[in-house]
Amino acid sequence: MFPILVLLAVFLLIAVRRVGRFRFEIWQVMCAGAAAVLLTGGIKPAAALKAIDPGVMLFLFGMFAAGQVLELSGWLAHAKYEVFKRVNTEESLLLLLVFFMGIASAFLMNDTLAIIGTPVVLLIAKKHDIAPKALLLALAFSITVGSVMSPIGNPQNLLVAVNGGIRAPFLTFLKYLAVPTLLNLAAVFLLVRWFYPGEFTACPLKNSQEPVKDKELARLAKVTVFVLAVMIAAKITLVWLDPALDFGLIWIALAAAAPGLLFSPRRGEILRKVDWSTLVFFAAMFVLTRAVWDTGFFQGLIARSGADITGLGAVMGVSVALSQLISNVPLVALYLPALKHAGAGTPAFMALAAASTIAGNLFILGAASNVIIIQAAEKKAGATITFLEFARIGVPLTLINAIIYWVFLRCT
Repeated sequence: MFPILVLLAVFLLIAVRRVGRFRFEIWQVMCAGAAAVLLTGGIKPAAALKAIDPGVMLFLFGMFAAGQVLELSGWLAHAKYEVFKRVNTEESLLLLLVFFMGIASAFLMNDTLAIIGTPVVLLIAKKHDIAPKALLLALAFSITVGSVMSPIGNPQNLLVAVNGGIRAPFLTFLKYLAVPTLLNLAAVFLLVRWFYPGEFTACPLKNSQEPVKDKELARLAKVTVFVLAVMIAAKITLVWLDPALDFGLIWIALAAAAPGLLFSPRRGEILRKVDWSTLVFFAAMFVLTRAVWDTGFFQGLIARSGADITGLGAVMGVSVALSQLISNVPLVALYLPALKHAGAGTPAFMALAAASTIAGNLFILGAASNVIIIQAAEKKAGATITFLEFARIGVPLTLINAIIYWVFLRCT
């Protein structure tokens, strides 16, 4: 039971972030938790090493490196003007940000949008004198919700699509989840606007284009974006034609990182600026969550509850709750066999995908993308979002999200 106590302590420290004169970063707290279970025998070193998912680590490394090419060159800031140049009020800027980032996350993956979207959002906030945390929250919630409606929007959806035996996954996800996802993106807009009324007014905005900082690196940034688009299009096409032809997400990220790392004389700077602390956070998180799962505590709770694990309500409730504690990807990996063995229908698998994803809107640790955004914002601009600031919008938003998906899945 010690890993359970460690997990609770990690949640508490991430919530308060400060003890006396000492302030803790999220990655430091998670590392301390992983170290605690290792040193006390809560998990063996070999099991801890095995728990770290190399696919996730390589994907994040590749996307961090690609994101640095886009940012250091100035091309990302330069290109964002084309998206937002017709926005003339803060309110319409928020609306476009939520729907553009949300829909893009369905095809570029939410973690990708977290990596490349954070510097864009920080620039917009600075340029238009909007509180950074308001736009960071809008980014976090919108990419989590938007990623629901595609089998490649996030890793847990991909698991459901491939291992859940879903026929025509893109069409199936769109059929069951596209409409409620668009409604939930509207909910993101309304709630962020409601909680930050002074930041999003009808006052006119003045848009201007940022200059490119490094023309040579900007050319490689364009190649990076092109490679990323081609790889994603290839993945979508192959999954649609035959899931057996599909390739891993890590190849998309590593291919996108290749132009900058192979051909730029600034490759050393790119590597130094990769968000290594976030990579450390994920390695530690895998270790701690595996130790927690190995206790069997949560499996026992579910078994003793006597709940019908294939019912839409049970699937959504268990997914949202346990995703906070063992992360959504391990939860889906462990829940899928139970649903298949029980002969669950397609709505149950869609409920698993949707609920395990929107669980990321409840608390900061519910989604990897939240941690990526917050740590990147702290590193780049000193801006942060506290546990309570996230939860005061995230809790009602998750409830609204769950109700909307539950109603649509019941009726489809």
